Amino acid sequence: MSEKPPFHSRKTYRPGLVFRPQAQENIKRGLNTLVSAIRPTLGPTARTVAVTSLIENKDTPEVLDDGGIIARRVIELHRRDADVGAMLARALICRQNERMGDGSATTAVLLAAIYNGGLHYLASGGDAMRLRHHLERALGKSLIALDQQTYTVEGKHKLAQVAESICHDADLAKLLGEIFDIIGAYGRLDIRKDHSRILRREYIEGMAWDSGLFSRDMIVNRAELQTVYEEPAFVLADFKVNDPRHIMPMLEIAVDQKIEKLILVAAELSAEAMAGLMMANGKLKNFQVMAVRGPGSNADDRATAFEDIAIATGAKTLVGAAGDSLKDVTYEHFGWARRGWAGAHNFGIIGGKGDPRKLRQHVSRLQRWLEQSDDPLMREALQKRIGRLMGGSATLWIGGVSEIEIDQVKTLAEKTASAMRAAVSDGVLPGGGMAYMNCRSVLESKSQSGDDPDERAAHRILLDALAEPARAIYENAGYEPGEVIARLSDADNGCGFDVLSGAITDGRELVDSAAVMKAALRNAVLTAGMMLTIDVIAHHQTPEIARQPG
Repeated sequence: MSEKPPFHSRKTYRPGLVFRPQAQENIKRGLNTLVSAIRPTLGPTARTVAVTSLIENKDTPEVLDDGGIIARRVIELHRRDADVGAMLARALICRQNERMGDGSATTAVLLAAIYNGGLHYLASGGDAMRLRHHLERALGKSLIALDQQTYTVEGKHKLAQVAESICHDADLAKLLGEIFDIIGAYGRLDIRKDHSRILRREYIEGMAWDSGLFSRDMIVNRAELQTVYEEPAFVLADFKVNDPRHIMPMLEIAVDQKIEKLILVAAELSAEAMAGLMMANGKLKNFQVMAVRGPGSNADDRATAFEDIAIATGAKTLVGAAGDSLKDVTYEHFGWARRGWAGAHNFGIIGGKGDPRKLRQHVSRLQRWLEQSDDPLMREALQKRIGRLMGGSATLWIGGVSEIEIDQVKTLAEKTASAMRAAVSDGVLPGGGMAYMNCRSVLESKSQSGDDPDERAAHRILLDALAEPARAIYENAGYEPGEVIARLSDADNGCGFDVLSGAITDGRELVDSAAVMKAALRNAVLTAGMMLTIDVIAHHQTPEIARQPG
């Protein structure tokens, strides 16, 4: 197995067709090659994989224990027939990693076990399409069995236990357990690098955005470098305010309505308009105003931020594309909050006074979009929006003794946080592969009896595959899988095996995210079923551009 060589060293291929059984055997070879590189990373005592780099003058290999990252590093196998199987598996493993943040090694092990078992049955004369159909039906039974084992976890200690089962870092898990106990499944969590050598966290009440005041001259509290307004009014303008005369109607309404604190959120503000606001702060009695830059690095981000602020505060946004101007502002455009604050780089709202019903409807709509989206960037953006609107925000600062260590821990924290969200929202399952093992009882009867041989085979294949994650975990920890499984068969129901202590323990002491485990099984079965129906591999000739040096 290797990464793709430079263009000038690639072999030139001719077009051709490869038929079964050679096509299936080659797919199997490529699949098993990739999975063999990922299987050692499964479990709390994961082994590592060293990946060499194509970058010149970089001799130190990258040492990895994350199945998703390992799959990404494998770009191509030298044998193009086997490469088909490897790339089909790679696509699935990367998708699991991007969507769920965890479970990539579990997905790989399940996929290989199901495909290998299915291919063995097809070699004896089985029908691929009927086998695929019965595999999918058996999957439904297994998912129901997983649902019956799922339970929720509460409290920072239990959540820390879930986090440690994902990251295997006690200090990081303790902080993440506390954070998710406070912010919940949808709370906003920023993970940032720190210059210290420790991990630390801080919490922000209400909603917060990465934008700030247009001018540092508006900072009142010089010690904390921010300005805080109690009971402020809000005016939102999604365009650049150029003419200082356009701010006068807004100021006149504020004075008439006896508004003492006003926050203007605008896309841009000219120096002349800023000077007009600063003059108002000095001349108008019992009145203060500050101007905040509209959040977002592009027009789409700003539009969504203005929408969220408007719903939270009850304001009506002035839209430049609709021909609105700040001189057109009326009292109906104003919004309200219990508190608003801003610094040089941050802006927040606490206790927005918009319509609670509209806010709930808006959050529900964003949650539906989150559930339906497969785009990692879109999901991340939606997650942040929901977290802000639900009022829980935290920042986890990652410190360390070197930049490499900080980067590694930050990546681990991001992966763990993603899986933690799924665990908090969808519950957890017994860990260590036991949840899958517990599903086997619902498949046993159909695997041994029944008139349809394809149905029996499908249940038998899935029955065996469901034991593979546990077997891999025991094997990676240095135990003989058969002996451990025999010990568990003599133990009480609901027990599991702790590979760290080598003892039989309560299954609830070892936990996995239910959403991650269900997604891993579902994706592995559906992908294996599709791969089993591939009878022919069709190769194109190597494109001319790929044969050119450089």
